[in-house]
Amino acid sequence: MSDKFIVEIISPDKSILKSEATEVTIPSYEGQMGILKDHIPIITFLRPGFILIKNQDEKKYYVEEGTVEFSNNNLLILTSTVKDLNKFDKVSIANFLEAVEKKLEDRNLTDKEQYIESYKKDALKEINQ
Repeated sequence: MSDKFIVEIISPDKSILKSEATEVTIPSYEGQMGILKDHIPIITFLRPGFILIKNQDEKKYYVEEGTVEFSNNNLLILTSTVKDLNKFDKVSIANFLEAVEKKLEDRNLTDKEQYIESYKKDALKEINQ
């Protein structure tokens, strides 16, 4: 019996990925969440971080926000801010990181905005190493 399930990442303008996976790790507000075949049905929101998709190889994506639904061994990730790390160049990462650090200096940010921006900063720093 196969231990695989379907994972699909969709942005507003196109389908980014549709493939089988043995495990997917997502950055949710509840924390890092690992999903395997036959996981209980869930609906949750993404926070800034990495989506890691495991099959024979591993694919890693940077994401800032979105929603996730898992049901009947189908994982659907809807987001407008997904970047394949293999196609994310160092200059773009540095520019994003600079913008996030500048935004964090704003004393008028709400707690929620500070929370989100700090996760973006941590994720971008991890990529930039």
